[in-house]
Amino acid sequence: MFPSRVFLVASIAAGLVPAAFSQNMFRGNLAHTGVYESEGPRQLKGVKWAFKTGGWILSSPAIADGVVYIGSDDKNLYAVDAATGKEKWKFATGGIVRSSPAVVDGTVYFGSYDGVFYAVDAAGGKLKWKFETGGERHFEAKGLHGSKPRTQTMADVWDFFLSSPAIDKGVVYFGSGDGNFYALDAAAGSLKWKFATQNVVHSSPALSDGVVYFGSWDTNLYALDAATGELKWKFKTGEDPTNYNQTGIQSSPAVVDGVVYFGCRDAHLWAVDAHTGKEKWNLSTGGSWINTSPAIYEGTAYVGNPIPAMFRAVHIKTGKEKFALDAHMLVFSSPAVAHGMAYFGSFNGKVYAVDLAAGKFAWEFQTEAGKQNAGGFIAPDGTPNFKALFTTDSFEEMYFAIARLFSLGSIVSSPTVDGGVIYAGSTDGNLYALE
Repeated sequence: MFPSRVFLVASIAAGLVPAAFSQNMFRGNLAHTGVYESEGPRQLKGVKWAFKTGGWILSSPAIADGVVYIGSDDKNLYAVDAATGKEKWKFATGGIVRSSPAVVDGTVYFGSYDGVFYAVDAAGGKLKWKFETGGERHFEAKGLHGSKPRTQTMADVWDFFLSSPAIDKGVVYFGSGDGNFYALDAAAGSLKWKFATQNVVHSSPALSDGVVYFGSWDTNLYALDAATGELKWKFKTGEDPTNYNQTGIQSSPAVVDGVVYFGCRDAHLWAVDAHTGKEKWNLSTGGSWINTSPAIYEGTAYVGNPIPAMFRAVHIKTGKEKFALDAHMLVFSSPAVAHGMAYFGSFNGKVYAVDLAAGKFAWEFQTEAGKQNAGGFIAPDGTPNFKALFTTDSFEEMYFAIARLFSLGSIVSSPTVDGGVIYAGSTDGNLYALE
């Protein structure tokens, strides 16, 4: 959980393949299992290349035809040559780009904080079409996380990400800060249907067997008919009507073998029957959010959580924890799993590699910013120094604390694995290729 002074209390199963492996969308496939076909590095050689943008990178990379696509807080979407790290093109939007792109049939799809959803030619970066939503916004509440003034409605600075699109059978699906979930014609950008929730939708959709699954900050996980948008069921998670800390779904679901797995800020990992919406099990973290999206691999769900920062392995049949590793600093980066290895990032500017069979860290990489700017913000044991990060209990202090954390070159972006290389963005502005 988050300490009170920081205002925050804070598979592939049995050989079944739920969706084709790919690197061209968030979490690797339509079912969002977070599993990649390519093998990643078991030992770190070093940085193959680093590509510098003009802002924080919280977007996660997508890869198609030898090109890496990623958004930046400098308001651009970039196309970068995967072999050389050289820019091929960039596309400017009117807002920061924290949606992770999806690349299908020569088109890149993504959203921006300007409230517009874009379709751009993957080869040349030219606009194909754009669709205006009702506008983007953060989750907000009065006295958020116990900060002062208690009567002030506050935007949640920890609501980092935008919904990342999924494309299936000529339809693109995504959520919006306007509270709606959208289905658009992928070729023309015209609206097929939309579904209204009661709050911000920044969870990214997973699709399986004609059903689309996503979470909302209204505390519900939704299952909709992908063709019509008709509600099949919704599943209610926990509430926190006082501090609005332990509430809302920031995680994106994964669907494997008829079960939906997702994390929640109510400090639980949930497993829900994909057909009925009935709970199968839940795992409590004892107060720590699960913002990350679970990776499902060989009968195990892998997730990270922020405070205390842990990387957890959970048996998907029973919900019992198999092992938990101390990641020291906050984890919002969702794990990528490839050939028995998991890769995820942390706010300390590190990418961690985990040998899943051994249940141990295999190697770690740290950004130069993480090394140079750690003084005062990271305690000797590697955990956050909250007295230095959060000096008052005012709402404004949350903004300053995020900036202090991000000065470490935090890896909030979720890694993608392709061709033996790990790709991940950093708040130092770099897209890294690690081999």
